[in-house]
Amino acid sequence: MLTHLSASLLLACSAAQADTLIYAGQLIDGTGAEPERNKTIVVDEGRITAIVDGFQEAAADDVVIDRREGTVMPGFIDMHTHLTSQLAPGSYMHKFTKSGPDVTLDAVNFAGKTLMAGFTTVRDLGDSYNASIALRNAIKAGKVDGPRIFTAGKSIATTGGHADPTNGAKEDLYPSPTPADGVVDGPYDARKAVRARYQDTADLIKLTVTGGVLSVAKSGQNPQFMQDELNEIVNTARDYEMKVTVHAHGKEGMLRAIEAGVDSIEHGTYMDAEVMEAMKAKGVYYIPTITAGKSVAERAKIDGFFPELVRPKAAAIGPKIQGTFAEAYKAGVNIAFGTDAGVFDHGENYREFVYMVEAGMPALEAIKAATHEAATLLGTIDDFGTLTVGKRADIVAVSADPLADITVLADIDFVMKDGQVYKNTAN
Repeated sequence: MLTHLSASLLLACSAAQADTLIYAGQLIDGTGAEPERNKTIVVDEGRITAIVDGFQEAAADDVVIDRREGTVMPGFIDMHTHLTSQLAPGSYMHKFTKSGPDVTLDAVNFAGKTLMAGFTTVRDLGDSYNASIALRNAIKAGKVDGPRIFTAGKSIATTGGHADPTNGAKEDLYPSPTPADGVVDGPYDARKAVRARYQDTADLIKLTVTGGVLSVAKSGQNPQFMQDELNEIVNTARDYEMKVTVHAHGKEGMLRAIEAGVDSIEHGTYMDAEVMEAMKAKGVYYIPTITAGKSVAERAKIDGFFPELVRPKAAAIGPKIQGTFAEAYKAGVNIAFGTDAGVFDHGENYREFVYMVEAGMPALEAIKAATHEAATLLGTIDDFGTLTVGKRADIVAVSADPLADITVLADIDFVMKDGQVYKNTAN
C-alpha cells in the first residue's frame, strides 16, 4: 500500500512539473519595449512562470510550441465590441424579429470569431437581453469558447437619445423604457440605472452622452445628458467600484463627461485641443474605433443599407475619426485599442491596427495600445496584458513581423488564453 501510494505521489508530482514551452523567434512583450530575439516562454497552470534566453531544452513531458520563425505577443484586448449583434442589411428590423435566444446564439458565434482573431479579452459596450452577461459567464465556466469579457450590459441613454431602444418604433410596439432598460431622465433615474446594471452583474457602465451615427434620430453629436445626470452616474458607479465609459462624438458632451470624472471616451470624433487637454489633465483614455468610422462611411454609399435618417450621419461622421485619432496621438492623449466590432464584421478587429499605423502611430505602440494600455484602463495590468512572469498566459503569434508589415495581424495563427491553446495553424 505504501509503495503504491509513493508511486502515485511521484507520478502526480511528475505530471505537475510538465510545462508548455513556447519558442519565440521574436518576442513583443506589450510594454512598448523593443522586441527581443530567441526567447522561451514557460507556461504552467495558465500562468507565465519564466521567460528565458534561448530555446530551453524540453523535459520528456513538456509540450513545445515552436514559433522560432514567427512573432509572439500578448493576447490582444479590444476595448469596444458589441458581441450580441452585427450590422447588416435589414439589421434595423432585428429588434422586432430576433428573440433573446437568437441574440445569444449569435453572440456565441461572434465570440468564437473574436478569439480566433487573437483577441483574448474584450469589453462589450452595449447589448440586448443581457446576452453579453450570460456569454461572459458561459465562457468563464468553459461552456463555450470566446474571449474574456468585461461587459456593460445594456448601455444607458436619455429619452430619445442614442441607445434608447424605442427610437424609430411605434409606441404600441415598445413600452416606455425605464432606468432598468437603460433610459434615464434626471439624477434619480441615473442613480437607479447604475444600480440596475450592478444588479445585473455588469462589470462597468457605458453611457451615450451625445447623439450617435446609427441611432434613428437626427443628430449625431448633440449633448444628451445634463451635468447633474452625469455627476450622479459617475458618483454612484464609484460606490459600486465600476468604471464609466462614454460614447461621444460632439465636443460639449465630451467636456461634460470629463468634468463628471469618466474613465474613457469612445469615438471622440469632434474633440479639439480643449477636449484633449482636459482628457490629459484628468487621465481620461481615448478609444478611437477608427474601423467603425471607416465601415459606416463605406456602407453609407450603399443604397438602402441605412435608414435615410442615418445615412447622412454615417457619411459625415465616419470619415473623421481617423484624423481625430492622429491629432489625439500627437497631443499625447492616453489611447487604448478599441474597434466597435459589430458595427463591422466580427473577426476583422485587426483592421484597427492598420488604420492606427496609417495615421502615424508606430506599430509597436499600436500593439501596446491593445495590450498594456488596454489592460491598464481595465485595471487588470497586474493580471494580464503583457508577457510578464506571473501573469496569465494570454499569448498570440503570427508567422511574420508585424513591425515590418502591420497587416500580418490579419493572420493570427496561434491563440492561447489562460494557458489553453485554442488555435495553432502555423505551417
